Amino acid sequence: MRVGRPSRRARTLLMTLGVLAVLAMAFVMFAGFWTDWLWYRSVHYSSVFTTTLWTKIGLFAVFGLLMGLAVGLNIWLAYRLRPPLSAMSLEQQSLDRYRMGLAPFKKWVLLAVTALVALIAGASASGQWRTWLMWVNGVKFGQKDPQFGLDVSFYAFDLPWYRFLLAFGFAAAVLSLIAAALTHYLYGGLRITSPGARATAAATGHLSVLLGVFVSLKAVAYWLDRYGLAVKSSDFKATGNWTGLRYVDANAYLPAKTILFCIAAICAVLFFATLWRRTWQLPVIGFGLMVLSAVLIGGLYPAIVQKFQVQPNEQAKEAPYIQKNIDATRKAYAIDGTKPENYSGKSTVKDKARLRADADTAAGYRLLDPNIVSPTFQQLEQKRKYYQFPTTLDVDRYQGKDTVIGLRELNIRGIPKRNWINDHFTYTHGYGAIMAAGTQTDANGSPVFTESGLPTTGQLPTYEQRIYYGEKTDQYSIVGGPQRELDYEENGEKTTSYKEKSGVSLSSTFNRAAYAWPSASRRSSTRGPSATARGSSTTARPRTASRRSRPG
Repeated sequence: MRVGRPSRRARTLLMTLGVLAVLAMAFVMFAGFWTDWLWYRSVHYSSVFTTTLWTKIGLFAVFGLLMGLAVGLNIWLAYRLRPPLSAMSLEQQSLDRYRMGLAPFKKWVLLAVTALVALIAGASASGQWRTWLMWVNGVKFGQKDPQFGLDVSFYAFDLPWYRFLLAFGFAAAVLSLIAAALTHYLYGGLRITSPGARATAAATGHLSVLLGVFVSLKAVAYWLDRYGLAVKSSDFKATGNWTGLRYVDANAYLPAKTILFCIAAICAVLFFATLWRRTWQLPVIGFGLMVLSAVLIGGLYPAIVQKFQVQPNEQAKEAPYIQKNIDATRKAYAIDGTKPENYSGKSTVKDKARLRADADTAAGYRLLDPNIVSPTFQQLEQKRKYYQFPTTLDVDRYQGKDTVIGLRELNIRGIPKRNWINDHFTYTHGYGAIMAAGTQTDANGSPVFTESGLPTTGQLPTYEQRIYYGEKTDQYSIVGGPQRELDYEENGEKTTSYKEKSGVSLSSTFNRAAYAWPSASRRSSTRGPSATARGSSTTARPRTASRRSRPG
């Protein structure tokens, strides 16, 4: 059967469908970016978005290029180091078919492999934008750790970035090693069943250098692990969760890491020396020694120290390290200048007037814990199931008095009838701020509210009570259009319509299409944007409504 070329109409149709598919994919990728940009701009944080964006692009380009060059260069070098003639064997005859089939497309295959690893590496590196920005903008803390004498900023800003660079180096070395080994095998530099030597001198030298780079990176990893001991978390029987060095870390793990660093450095030199010796014997012995040392020195020795030195007298062994941890904590909270004194509990003051004044001062101690009183606010002032309070309330001072305050925000999961209209058009905002005196409770132990009810009344002057921008908001709202919003229910249902100008405008068809795409809507929901429709136009607005207070 003879298959002819497709007709001109068919070719035109296929090209049109292909172009439309490419445009659709481009729009899908752009929609998420565009809705993020609209949201950040609506809350006046466009500089945050652009800084993050350019940082991601820069990391993607630099580390993607480095990974592509590393892998591509080693593939090209392995090809250039191929032997001129391959041994006659069944293995090489089978490989000849692949070599002949690949010959016309060598450059394209090299570019494709390089581009693929570059894209993967660049995408992974772009996720480290926070680590990069912290490293670039980090400043000195002015405090040094007691073990290594390094400024604490090293552990907060420098060490995470160095670990990322180390991980990237490991990935580049491993991928380059695999790519070079496959290329050497394909072109006869490595042989499995062919007679004669299993590897040519050129392939041996090339792969030994890559293995030497890998082992060198392992030596650097051992050295950085020493500093990682100062910030590692562990379960410590004497104190529970523990951060920092213990006795076994300072006296077993730290020397072990130093010894393993030296062994790895020597092993790396042996691999590099293969360029001249052309034998794998010494490097393999060195690598085996490194692995054995990692098990015995890095694992077994610290376990023995912990079992036979620390556990029999743990309190005495760990006391200096516990004290260092306490001192560091006191410095962090700026209470290292306080001095503990014993107090018998008996007053030495005989002036009753002074005692009365002290009692009045003591009455100002906070009785409401903002960390645990939220359920009480929820029970007494929630009013409707579609309202909620944050798990931890805020503490403030109003008119000079200690005050616990929480916003009555929207709880989308408490809507009586869940559907798309109710979720995004009808139930759009919370209502009111609830306050209670932090230093008082009533006869039943309940909070004494200074601002309560729905709508709230109390000590606060008139203010905007609708809360579109809240801490608990997790999806978008579409407001400001012909669809009325539920304002609140108290002696009848009240409705309203959003009148402010904040949010993301949906008046253009492009913006509506971007927000209509499911992936863009999900990305927007994680940041709480809402959409707003004003008149006949639609606008996308972040659904966290503001606590804007009017004058007075």
